[in-house]
Amino acid sequence: MIKFGPSGNSESFYAQGYSHTEQAAKFVRDMGLDCFEYSFGRGVNMGEAKAISIGEAFREQGIEISVHAPYYINFANTEEENAQKSYNYVLESGKALQLMGGKRCVFHSATQGKLSREEAVRLTEERLKVLRDYIYMNNLQELNFCPETMGKIAQIGTMEEIVQFCKIDRIYLPAIDFGHLNARGQGILRTKNDYKQLLEYMVEELGYERVKHFHVHFSKIQYSAKGEVRHLTFEDTIYGPEFYPLAEALHELKLEPYIVSESAGTQAEDAKAMKEIYEQMR
Repeated sequence: MIKFGPSGNSESFYAQGYSHTEQAAKFVRDMGLDCFEYSFGRGVNMGEAKAISIGEAFREQGIEISVHAPYYINFANTEEENAQKSYNYVLESGKALQLMGGKRCVFHSATQGKLSREEAVRLTEERLKVLRDYIYMNNLQELNFCPETMGKIAQIGTMEEIVQFCKIDRIYLPAIDFGHLNARGQGILRTKNDYKQLLEYMVEELGYERVKHFHVHFSKIQYSAKGEVRHLTFEDTIYGPEFYPLAEALHELKLEPYIVSESAGTQAEDAKAMKEIYEQMR
């Protein structure tokens, strides 16, 4: 079945007096949700004991946990020293995830910078092959590492680029952020068929079994000519995208992803709304 949950803690989590990540497990379960994404956005600053404690809390509640690696990863950086930092960010995230008992580590691949698009994509792909080797060397190959589609035009992360990267090895699983794709495409996701075209492309290129349980980020996102500006909530009526057409497409194609809400402050509530939409539609 499709799993729904928030990225991080929503405003309501803190409003109810909670403060620790371990408490998020029961909060998410009480909301009727199924999963939770922990963000290492500013760096992996977590000891082994804390990671194990978080993992035990989520396991007790039956909530699946994933992580997001630090935001400043850039495998298209021309400096090898900076590339090594990016390898370490992913590996450190993977090791913490393993201690938590999760299986999915989402990461941003690269920014184009001063390189041509082709040069940046080629360099990123070569670096992801090196990352693959490091992952196996560190015995992390039972995890899924999920390169994410990105919302700014200057970022590496179109649907085609992410699919290309996932062909490197089975450890790579697509993280498709539909808000990002809608933002970089200036509002391209409106109908069920808009979503189906993307999903069918991914299935055709990577195979149904490989992507049946792919990773999803979903939120409404404000955008400009350069792509993503900021995350919004489901209350927004201007920018989109809307979830119902995606729910229809997923149901028709029999895909069962892990769907994480990245709404701004209402991520748990909007994850619940998505779950209710999907269940009603079924």
